[in-house]
Amino acid sequence: NREIVLLFKSKRLQRGDLCAFSYSNKILIKRIIGMPGDMISIDDLGNVIINGENLDEPYLTEKSLGECDIEFPFEVPEESFFIMGDRRDTSIDSRSSVIGCVEREQIIGKIFFRIWPFKKIDFIN
Repeated sequence: NREIVLLFKSKRLQRGDLCAFSYSNKILIKRIIGMPGDMISIDDLGNVIINGENLDEPYLTEKSLGECDIEFPFEVPEESFFIMGDRRDTSIDSRSSVIGCVEREQIIGKIFFRIWPFKKIDFIN
């Protein structure tokens, strides 16, 4: 969306990190929601439950189940991550079998810093 960000390669990925990954000859940016081995559920209102605990998502402006064709509870495979976009009503992400979970080797890096536009320069968590 016309922003320029810096990212860095890291093996230490955590829940909540924004990451860039390669998918179908494109680079997509989504948020890591589920780690390898996590059990994920999402209710009809868009609330995310991980291993039985509600996920606090202060970065969202609106929750939504969005496009979802997987069954819950869903176990995140080893060496993979369950990713979701912050615009849940329109994002195509791990809730869709089209993309599914992102494997570790698909991840290019974590988003670290927004450098453009100037009025929005900041560190990104």
